Amino acid sequence: MTTTSFINDNFVLQSEIAKTLYHDYAKDLPIIDYHNHLSPQLIAEDAPVKNITEAWLQGDHYKWRAMRANGIDEIYITSSATSHKEKFLKWAETVPYTLRNPLFHWTHLELKRYFGIDDLLHPDTAEEIYEKANLILENKTPAQLLEDMKVEVICTTDDPVDDLKYHQEIAEKGMYTKVYPTFRPDNLLSIQSTSFNAYIEKLSACVEFSISNLDELIKAIQIRIDFFNSLGCRLSDYGLGTLFASHFTEEEVDTIFKKRLDGQQISDDEAEIFGSCILMRLCEMYHEKGWVQQFHIGAIRNNNSRLLEQVGLDAGVDSIGEFPAVQAMSKLFDALNLKDKLAKTITYNLNPAQNEVFATMMGNFQSADCPGKMQWGSGWWFLDQKDGMEKQINCLSNMGLLSKFVGMLTDSRSFLSFPRHEYFRRILCNIIGEDVKQGLIPNDIEFLGKIVQDICYYNAKAYFNFK
Repeated sequence: MTTTSFINDNFVLQSEIAKTLYHDYAKDLPIIDYHNHLSPQLIAEDAPVKNITEAWLQGDHYKWRAMRANGIDEIYITSSATSHKEKFLKWAETVPYTLRNPLFHWTHLELKRYFGIDDLLHPDTAEEIYEKANLILENKTPAQLLEDMKVEVICTTDDPVDDLKYHQEIAEKGMYTKVYPTFRPDNLLSIQSTSFNAYIEKLSACVEFSISNLDELIKAIQIRIDFFNSLGCRLSDYGLGTLFASHFTEEEVDTIFKKRLDGQQISDDEAEIFGSCILMRLCEMYHEKGWVQQFHIGAIRNNNSRLLEQVGLDAGVDSIGEFPAVQAMSKLFDALNLKDKLAKTITYNLNPAQNEVFATMMGNFQSADCPGKMQWGSGWWFLDQKDGMEKQINCLSNMGLLSKFVGMLTDSRSFLSFPRHEYFRRILCNIIGEDVKQGLIPNDIEFLGKIVQDICYYNAKAYFNFK
């Protein structure tokens, strides 16, 4: 395989208009990464990364899935029985076979941007690339890696019972990148989980009072939201199959909650009623705080029980589900809207068959509260690749206002993933450039450049209203 880099200055950009839009308007903008799974502890400790395997492969289920598809034994993927170098060499063995998978582009963008490496990664170049990358990482901390990519803001994903001590430490250090928590209350909704009662005990410890009924649970949630807000949190998030929006009364929800605390099993109908109440109350609290609520909808998780038992959660065995989504979404948003308590909202679908469904649903609840108040979010997870981004951009353009879109995010656990913003920006500029070439939109560079800059940075800056 050739070692000549194809990640050149005009990668993806297929017209002169696209090149101008990217290089003159998009390229140098800072990054607001409003949803990711980075470790605030690693940022706070800010120790040199040292090893590209840890930075690149640890926790990256995208790469794990590709390695498994290439026939790599699990011992070289998630096991602690093999060395960092052995794992890296097995990844290098896999990379050539990721051709046309987004991993091929991401891998080489990241090698070029973080390490100045133009060579393609494959077995013949792997040893040299491994040594060069590790040499550079010895002098790079997470904070420096973020600053190198001009990452102005990141929002991590945090459980309501998290003490957020690392966020406080980061704020005290005054780093270039502002790091804010995101309120992720999935565990509060999981009343059928075997760990639910233990989780409520953790929440009780956080708020320093016993939680034995619905009123006390709601009070505890409000206290935690207030705490998150005090540390700069401006977003919530959920990862659900579908939303909850059933009719409920406070009395029946209180009964269901007490039943679960008493150790009894909860039926699917009871779980739906409980979830509907808690979700409604959470959404009302978010509106009161002026937060943005995010809903990641449609994953079917932990399909491979053998790997789940062997590796644990986030083993890379999740996929696109077929869940009814918009009926509940319509009911929830309408109920909140009738109360004038519908917060700014971003929804993400995992099933591409629901693109138009999600895009049109968000358009039903726009208001003068905020331009683009209801956002259909960027391509998520299996859809955050070139084809998925292009389809999302085109669908949003047809069904809503692309010009008010808050743009890209990484949704990543890796400090080396931020060239995904560059990837998105190049794709966006290329789409607009192609439209100009075909005479579909005016050749007004200043106007188009402003739209591109808004989508890549300024819309998010205004929408999230970080401190």
